Amino acid sequence: MSERSRVSLLLGPLLLAAFVLLVVSGVAELAAWEGAPPPARGSRPVDQAAQITQPLTTPLPITRTTLLPLMSRMGLLLPPPLPPPVPVAVTEPLDVESVRAALAAEGKELGLARIGFHVGPDDGDTDPELLAWMAALDAAGIPFVLKSVDNAEPVEQAIEMKVASGVPHVIIYRRSVDAGDVPRYDLPPDEAAVIHWERHRDNFPLELRPYKDQLWLETVNEIDKERAAWLGLFAQKTARLAILDGFNWAAFGWSSGEPEAEHWRVPEMRDFLRLVAAHPDRLAIAVHEYSLDPDDVSEGYPWLVGRFQHLFEVADSYRIRRPTVLITEWGWTHEDLPGPETAMEQIAWASWLYAAYPQVKGAAIWYLGPNFGGIREKTRLLIEPVREYTLHHYFEVEPGWGQIDVTLFWP
Repeated sequence: MSERSRVSLLLGPLLLAAFVLLVVSGVAELAAWEGAPPPARGSRPVDQAAQITQPLTTPLPITRTTLLPLMSRMGLLLPPPLPPPVPVAVTEPLDVESVRAALAAEGKELGLARIGFHVGPDDGDTDPELLAWMAALDAAGIPFVLKSVDNAEPVEQAIEMKVASGVPHVIIYRRSVDAGDVPRYDLPPDEAAVIHWERHRDNFPLELRPYKDQLWLETVNEIDKERAAWLGLFAQKTARLAILDGFNWAAFGWSSGEPEAEHWRVPEMRDFLRLVAAHPDRLAIAVHEYSLDPDDVSEGYPWLVGRFQHLFEVADSYRIRRPTVLITEWGWTHEDLPGPETAMEQIAWASWLYAAYPQVKGAAIWYLGPNFGGIREKTRLLIEPVREYTLHHYFEVEPGWGQIDVTLFWP
C-alpha cells in the first residue's frame, strides 16, 4: 500500500466524523433559530422602538466556517420536506377547538381554508352575502380573509367582529386614491419612504384609526422588481415608520410572477427580510398570485400561484425565519374566472397548498368591485360555496418545518 493510500485511510474517517459533527451542530443551531419565540405584540418599550430605527447592516452571526451557509443553501442542513396536509371533510360545521384538541393529541396541527375576498370601492352598503360569509366564519371561530381598497366600510365591520369575538381575522386595507401606488423612484429610498408613508398615513380613514393595530396596511402596489436594492432600503425605512406609528405593514404587493429569486438575494432585501422575520405580527410580504388563465388557477404553478415558495427557499438559504405572507390579490385573471363548480375544485387545491405553510395568512379572491369586465358578478357566485367549503373542511398538518418541495403540490 502506498503512503498516499495509508494517509487517505487514516484521514477519511476523521474527515467524515468532522463533517457529521458540523452538520449536527448546524442543525441544532438552525433548530434553535427557527424555534425562537416571536416578538410580543402590543406596546413596545422605548429601547425596542430605538432598536427598530437602527440600520440593519450586520448579517446574522454564523459560528462555523463559510461551509455552513454553503451547506444550508444546498439544503443539507434542512430536514426533509414535511408530508402535505391531509384534507378532511365534515358534514356538520367545523368545531374548531374540538378538532384542534383532537389533532394535538395525535401530534398534529389544525389547518384551515384561508381563502377570502378582495373588495373595492362601492357607493352602496356592503354586499349582504359578503356580510353573511364574514358572520358565519366568525361565529364558527374560523378566521376569514378580507382585503379592501378605497372602501373602509367592510373593513370596519370586519374589525368589529374581530374585536368582539377574538377570532384572528386577516383584514387588509389599501388606499389608492390620494395616496399613490408606487413611491418616488427618483428620490433616495429613505426620503421616498418618508414621503410615501406620510401620504398614506395622513389619508388613512378616520373611522379606522382607532383599530389600526387590527389590520394590515398596504401602501405600495405592483412595484418595479428591477430596483430590488432601492426597494429593500425603501421597505426597511417604511417598516420602521409603520411600527413606530402603530401600524402593521404589508410590503410590495408584487405582481403575479414577480420578483425573481435574485431580487430577494440582494443584501438590502435580505436585511429587510430579517426585519420582517423579527416582527411576524407587524410586518409582512404582500404578493399577488394569478394563474393568468381564465380556466385553470394552477396553470403555471409554481411560478405564478405558489410562487411564495421561492421566497421561502431564499429565506431558508440565509437562515432567515420564513416571513409572514399575505396574498392580497388571488385568482385567475383580472377580468374572468371559471364557474363556481370548477372554481371551487381549484380553490380546494390552493387551500391545501397554503395550509402547508402557516406563514401564509391567507389569499383574497379578485374581485368584488366595479369595472374589470364586470368580474364582480362572477365573483359573487363564489361567496356562498367558499363559505360552505370553509365551514366543512380542514387539514391535518404535520408540525415542524422542512425543505421546500414544490412537486408535492402538483395539481
